[in-house]
Amino acid sequence: MTAPGEPWNTFAEGDNLEVLQRLRDEGAAYDLVYIDPPYNTGNDFAYSDRIKGDRTTTRHQAWVAMMRPRLEQARELMSATAAIFVSIDDNEVAHLRLLLDEVFGERQFLAQVVVNLNPKGRQLGKGFATNHEYLLVYAKDARTCVLDASSPDAVDPDDFPLVTPDGRHYRHLPLRNTNKKFNPATTPTLHYPLWGDPESGRVRTEEFEGASRIEPVFGDARPAVWRWSRPLVDARPDDLVCRRIKGRLGERADIFQRDWLHEGRRKKLRTIWLAEEVGSTDTAVAELKAVLGHVFESPKPTALLRRVLQTMPSDGRVLDFFAGSGTTGHAVALQNVADGGTRTCLSINSAEPTRAGSNARLAGYATVADITRARLRAVADTVGGGFAER
Repeated sequence: MTAPGEPWNTFAEGDNLEVLQRLRDEGAAYDLVYIDPPYNTGNDFAYSDRIKGDRTTTRHQAWVAMMRPRLEQARELMSATAAIFVSIDDNEVAHLRLLLDEVFGERQFLAQVVVNLNPKGRQLGKGFATNHEYLLVYAKDARTCVLDASSPDAVDPDDFPLVTPDGRHYRHLPLRNTNKKFNPATTPTLHYPLWGDPESGRVRTEEFEGASRIEPVFGDARPAVWRWSRPLVDARPDDLVCRRIKGRLGERADIFQRDWLHEGRRKKLRTIWLAEEVGSTDTAVAELKAVLGHVFESPKPTALLRRVLQTMPSDGRVLDFFAGSGTTGHAVALQNVADGGTRTCLSINSAEPTRAGSNARLAGYATVADITRARLRAVADTVGGGFAER
């Protein structure tokens, strides 16, 4: 939980392994970690730790050796309810998945999300036009993690086509459990008769005039179970309706739940995130250009990070120790404004030199850390929330 008056964004320059160790010594704790580490495309990466090995050491082994101590330090800094999201591409996703299993434990794995950041696909080179990356998601402890894998932005009002006279929107969902793993043998307490009248729509657990006895069945007439217990039906009878349907074996009466569209409703997130939902590399370049100019080749879109932020409490402490252009801190400020949250973010970046002749160098940014710092300062000036360095 964030402290009152704490700036939304703080920046630390330095080797992230050293900064992480210092944070651990200080007893810091974070609720959400997001990182976008170097993707190891075959070029040298800036984090040149002293890695034991010889000329037989592969670039994959070197990359894993660089990542392992940083992920171990990150785990130590995570609260008991925390989660970590790691962006990665095909070059290291297999090795990273195994590494995260080692550091966090296989049981802490939550998801491998496919992110469609390049809808057109990469057209250069041979082979397929790759248009996706990944997010690997792990908990510090899945039993206590508070991640909510849903979002209000994923709710589509068009999915609720029915309207009451007073203007409330809803849809009909079968009260029968459609998953055949749940049946009278596995969940016998949910197999019981209900009474319904398709003329009035009324549903009750006890017989009434004009009602028919209705038991849950699958489409092939095999016995099924309800999703609601008998006490819940008694408590919410007006949220149920009896209707006639045409089934595989002819017309019959069945029972449906009125599923309401209400303010604050959330929908479970799928494991494929499309560019129209979370932005693309093109939109990310455009939004960074609007703040600093075209000074970073492949930033992440803030919409992607805002979706990540929405899975965790709005007062959480966020850590990004491969901060790049500062997208995570930017997204924290935007999301706080959008939902009234009090999230804070510590962004860490090294003083990796920008390339000679690059747009960043020509714009006066000698290091990538200079870009991170400048963006977070600009965000504080335009979005709010303050900025500090440590």
